Amino acid sequence: MIEGLGTVGVVVPDGAEVDAQVTLSSYPGGIMATGRVSAPWQGECRRCGGVVTGAVEAEVHERFVIEGPGSEPGAAAEVDEDAYVLVDDLLDLEPLARDAVLLELPLAPLCREDCLGLCPQCGADLNLTTCGCAPPADPRWSALDVLRDGEGGGLA
Repeated sequence: MIEGLGTVGVVVPDGAEVDAQVTLSSYPGGIMATGRVSAPWQGECRRCGGVVTGAVEAEVHERFVIEGPGSEPGAAAEVDEDAYVLVDDLLDLEPLARDAVLLELPLAPLCREDCLGLCPQCGADLNLTTCGCAPPADPRWSALDVLRDGEGGGLA
């Protein structure tokens, strides 16, 4: 469980289990974590505002390294910005799981691919009902509307 995990409009619900199934293998200077991280998510449909749920699953191939003074006797400490840090010989998978899930959360979820959204005039959910609103006039055609209405001398 990782609290506060989410992006704008999409979150992993508080209390939801984030599952990290990884295999750890050692290599000179660190540990490699390979596997999958998965979590449920919920959000708001970008078109109609309805509740959307789903699950993310991300493959991970990440390194954990010992950094700082004393990591290798007689060698200058190097900083590896692409790896997670082993602290006191403890491997914490939470930062790896958090990063993997955040990168996989949908940016703009839809309740369904053919979601019709909301009417821009009255706000009716067009998936549930139809409304009698006339489509808005396109201002780019307003000069020609005069001709259609028969005003202004028109074309004969």
